[in-house]
Amino acid sequence: MIDKLEMFIALAKERHFGRAAEAVGVTQPTLSSAIRQLEDTLGVQLVFRGSRFQGLTPEGERVLERAQRLVADARALRQEMRAVRHGLVGTLRLGVIPTALPRVAELTVPFLARNPDVRVTILSRTSSAILAGIGSLDLDAGITYLDNEPLGRVTQVPLFRESYRLLVAAGAPLAARASVSWAEVAAEPLCLLTGDMQNRRIVNDLLTAAGVVAAPQVESNSTIALAAHVATGRWASVVPEALAAMFARASDLASVPITAPAVSHSVGLVAPLREPYPPMLAALLDEAQRLAS
Repeated sequence: MIDKLEMFIALAKERHFGRAAEAVGVTQPTLSSAIRQLEDTLGVQLVFRGSRFQGLTPEGERVLERAQRLVADARALRQEMRAVRHGLVGTLRLGVIPTALPRVAELTVPFLARNPDVRVTILSRTSSAILAGIGSLDLDAGITYLDNEPLGRVTQVPLFRESYRLLVAAGAPLAARASVSWAEVAAEPLCLLTGDMQNRRIVNDLLTAAGVVAAPQVESNSTIALAAHVATGRWASVVPEALAAMFARASDLASVPITAPAVSHSVGLVAPLREPYPPMLAALLDEAQRLAS
């Protein structure tokens, strides 16, 4: 039954029978047969079918929610039994907002030191994609903003406060300043993260409060691309303090604190709200609590 629910979850995610079959490592006829068997067992139609996948039925949407919980519990049970026999073993999938990537090692390094047989996969994701990934079981946990958007039913552990810096080329007029205001930032030619990023929405609000609408000539979902454009001397960017410090050390860039007003936002670990936690997730939450204290 659990394997059929796994296939059903994959189909709901991929919205394509072939891709779903590939995702779970079976043939398309095997997956199609499993979905029909699941429908027969439950006595309802789960999927609208035509020449291709056409979506889940209302009953299918309800079953999906329960399926995700059941599969999560089954995975947690398997992990717990492995931990009893061998200690923590396996892969932890961690989604991280791009602006927090410079600080993720503060959590993962001590976690892996305590759990040497665990591997961590770190994936750069938007804040909304992290929450969706946790809900769909594609991610085990995430590092995201805690105070800027509804998080739903998740466990939260604050890790640090994110403050902001103006990133400019070392020879730029503002590079030697002790600080700048948001109004001065607004006057610069900017390159910023794309609008689907929570950091960009934060910056938009701060620039709006300074009396302007952000209109960057360059947008990217990659902070590396932003730094590359700043390095040309033609643009400036707004990035978190840790990211600005990393770029300033690695290249000919300057990091200038932004005040008037000085603003910060809480960033932390989020994980599915369920107890007992799977052993690996419990160990990660313990490490986050140590980091936060």
